[in-house]
Amino acid sequence: MITVHHLNNSRSQRVLWLLEELGLEYEVKRYQRNPKTMLAPASLRAIHPLGKSPVITDGDSTVAESGAIVEYLIQQYGDGRLIPAVGTKERQRYTYWLHYAEGSAMPLLVMKLIFGRLAMPPMPALLRPFARLISGGVQKSYIDPQLVTHLRFMEEELAKSTWFAGDDFTAADIQMSFPLEAASMRAGLDSSQPLLMAFLKRIHARPAYLRALERGGKYDFAQ
Repeated sequence: MITVHHLNNSRSQRVLWLLEELGLEYEVKRYQRNPKTMLAPASLRAIHPLGKSPVITDGDSTVAESGAIVEYLIQQYGDGRLIPAVGTKERQRYTYWLHYAEGSAMPLLVMKLIFGRLAMPPMPALLRPFARLISGGVQKSYIDPQLVTHLRFMEEELAKSTWFAGDDFTAADIQMSFPLEAASMRAGLDSSQPLLMAFLKRIHARPAYLRALERGGKYDFAQ
């Protein structure tokens, strides 16, 4: 039996969604973030040394990292579903977006989150004005322009096909869901990128997505 070690409001929601799309049976073991630090609890280190989510266990296999989990589940249980055929242009695009989500999009979004909180407690009050200057400068000069560039790039790519890898829905779309949901909350994704917003609307209406929300619990990024 596959067990998803599921952290609330996290990337692991995508794993639940993929499992629902594949129609697989699985168990959910829940973990809650520390309300002050927003970090995962130390108990996750018993499953994987880095103590982060998502992690799945499947028999004697433990798999961490969203992309690696997607590849594992598709290879083990996909039976050709949710992945384009080998040797096609769609497969090339699939591989690109599967890795772009965490390799290019998420680092910028994490930086946006960290620098946005830099001047907040526990930063000492006397240092907060300096922290705000640093935070504002980094966001204005680097993070925000990069986010604009990436959102424009993704919008233009979706103009080529209905889904990221082509005209068929794939696991790459599941992988791309979290950075786009995060961008819509805190990084400027709005109606000025209509194709990306339409993508979010389509995935949020999928029955498997809705079933995953029921299994995973509160997930603010689905708003």
